Amino acid sequence: MAHTGDEPLSNRERSELDELRHRVGALESGARPQAARHHFFRSTGSVLLILFAALLSLLSVIAVWANSIVRDTDRYVATVGPLASDPDVQKAVTNRVTDVVLARIDVNALVKQLQDAVSEKGVPPKAAQLVGNLDGPITSGLKQLVSGTVERVVSSSAFEKVWVDANRRVHSSVDKALTGDGDGAVSLKNDQVAIDVAPIVAQVKERLVGAGLGVAAKIPDVHTDFVVVQSKDIGKIKTYMRVLEIMGSWLPLIALLVAAAGVYTAFNRRHALIGAGLAVFVAMLVLGITLTVFRDVYLDHLPSGASPAAAGAVYDALIKFLRAGVRALGAVALIVAIGAFLSGPSRIAVLVRNGCRRSIGALRDVSVSEGLRLGAVGRFVHRFKRWIGVAILVVAAIVLFTWTYPTTMVVVWTTVIVLVGFAIREFLDTGSAPAAPGSRTTAAP
Repeated sequence: MAHTGDEPLSNRERSELDELRHRVGALESGARPQAARHHFFRSTGSVLLILFAALLSLLSVIAVWANSIVRDTDRYVATVGPLASDPDVQKAVTNRVTDVVLARIDVNALVKQLQDAVSEKGVPPKAAQLVGNLDGPITSGLKQLVSGTVERVVSSSAFEKVWVDANRRVHSSVDKALTGDGDGAVSLKNDQVAIDVAPIVAQVKERLVGAGLGVAAKIPDVHTDFVVVQSKDIGKIKTYMRVLEIMGSWLPLIALLVAAAGVYTAFNRRHALIGAGLAVFVAMLVLGITLTVFRDVYLDHLPSGASPAAAGAVYDALIKFLRAGVRALGAVALIVAIGAFLSGPSRIAVLVRNGCRRSIGALRDVSVSEGLRLGAVGRFVHRFKRWIGVAILVVAAIVLFTWTYPTTMVVVWTTVIVLVGFAIREFLDTGSAPAAPGSRTTAAP
């Protein structure tokens, strides 16, 4: 029987009421702090995972670059090949080969031969003595002759072909160079990565002989190095490069999985996705700035006699594709963050989405009024609209992730194609479109 307000409560009812009040009080005092603690731990874990993923993404770009330099011959040749036509590198190679050739030509022997030839022809003693003092002019003339010959060889298309072919042949030695083993055409010794330019010396020798300098035929086979990279810390760098080269195939996947875990763990996954995109973008920005700063530091610590201009050109060539990877991943991260923001409930996002829908809807209405009939296609798109959008995004992600070396333009064009795909999806979706003027609608029972 129900209890009325005029009847007193029994002891049992009073006990049950007290227990009920105790439970309500416990729920009111304990549920919210417990949920708050739960959200705090989830949010903290999500933030830590996203930051770790951003760090891994930075290392991934470097690892992929290091792996491509060591394992991909075409990539390596595309990296060092343009150096053959770089003016600063050509000048440095010219100076190096000129010094080597001149060091192998005995100027005193040339002067002695000239004196002997003059004596045999009965030239007066004073004239013979004057010839003996020509060692300076002869040396200067030889230097000009050799330097001009070397410059013509180095600036010719033949040198560019020799340079590219030689680098393609010796690419297998790059791994040894980076790990400190082997004595191939690319070697690591005295904290240097150097290339043997003996074929250039041989070509210069042939041209000098052809120009009438017979003494050049006596120049022995000379193996001299053109230093590509030199640093006192290269021993440490090669160790790091070796580790990154080994991990190059796994780090990108690990970084992606960690970022996905961070987004999945978050209480608000859309906000987490925006944060992940911005974190990776900032990581790429930091890496790009670091590469620029390190360039100046590297050039400031070159050994005496080295050409800063040539060293700068070599540095720029070696990290060209690393910079391209940084820009590409930064663009992907920024686009993901913008896309996640535009999918949210903010006023700007809603205005953008509604504006696009109205524009596409107006175009669809005009097309329908002109006789376009979407029929079953429109109904199919409306029914599976969400899944079609997911499929577009998945295909775009697969393309970017499996592209060997995506560039910024690849990212931009992929984004454009995704936007076009979503626009087509919206155009074909007639399920929520208003009926065309004059058409009859039938109410469903």
